[in-house]
Amino acid sequence: MPTATPSSAFRAPSASVWCNQSPAVTLRSSLVHDADEQASQLTGWNQQYDQLSCGAFSGELLELHLPQMQVFRERVSQSVRQSCTLWSDALWLGLPDMSNMSVMADQAHIRINGRLNVGHDIMLRPGDEPFELLTPPAHSIFGVVVRQQALQAAAERQGSRIDWPGLQQAHWLQAGGTSRARSQRLLQAALANAPVGLSPALQARHAQALQAELLDMVVGLLEHGIADPGPRQSLAKRQRVVSQARELVLARPDHAVTVPELCEQLHVSRRTLQYCFEDVLGLSPLQYLRAIRLNGARRQLRQAALRQQSVQDVAVNWGFWHFSQFASDYRKLFGETPSTTRKAGAH
Repeated sequence: MPTATPSSAFRAPSASVWCNQSPAVTLRSSLVHDADEQASQLTGWNQQYDQLSCGAFSGELLELHLPQMQVFRERVSQSVRQSCTLWSDALWLGLPDMSNMSVMADQAHIRINGRLNVGHDIMLRPGDEPFELLTPPAHSIFGVVVRQQALQAAAERQGSRIDWPGLQQAHWLQAGGTSRARSQRLLQAALANAPVGLSPALQARHAQALQAELLDMVVGLLEHGIADPGPRQSLAKRQRVVSQARELVLARPDHAVTVPELCEQLHVSRRTLQYCFEDVLGLSPLQYLRAIRLNGARRQLRQAALRQQSVQDVAVNWGFWHFSQFASDYRKLFGETPSTTRKAGAH
């Protein structure tokens, strides 16, 4: 089968992208209790997380680096809005964890760029293309990021064709149940049996064999899976409305913008605004925008002690003028008081 040349939209990584990533095989893990701190744990990604469901947050990450790829498993305890960008010259595949039967139904409620997962499909996005995930509580996902050149070379060895322009538009990949389950088992085994702590020569051989197996897995998924054709124009319009509403809130964080103000500035009816938010996020405008402001206040509170800012200073900066209500809403969402967050950030 003929091979395709990668799209020009995939750019080679600059030296600055990879200068912090060692070519050696590395395995690292983390356990944190803040959504935005969790966002910073994944090496080489530019991310920001906003917690949306109520309760104390817990996030875990297990991450393996091989010379041409990154493999990880992430678990978060609360529903999170994730703004993500991975490095250029790469392709990410995300496999929602299907091993826990009690949460499998919730994993079907994942949204990527507003698109709801109606089954248990595999998510995928290219490097340098910002995307947004909305994940449910008790969410667990396996991820693999592959350098474009390595993936193209693996495809050529197998006589397979990669539709790079199609992947640029796709968000979901429909894979058969057997192939999907096998891929998750391979990723799980790669993390459990990472070739670390070996002699350099033995580590190199094990890493090469593991990487080849994982590259074959990704090529197989791309060749036999069915990629979605990209978002409908109507959904893209609703995404823009939600994005513009968020930008308006963040442009003036000290002003608690109202729904009528949003409708006026975005030139949409109240009903249209409500529908856009529910279709893209599954939330009402008020729920989402209040959560965005509370998460913004939390980020600032984590730095407030160092900047000699009080809890009241931060509350006012994010448009919360009734301090008792702010403290109540904050504790309900994050499971701790604003002053507790401020004190923890000082250490």
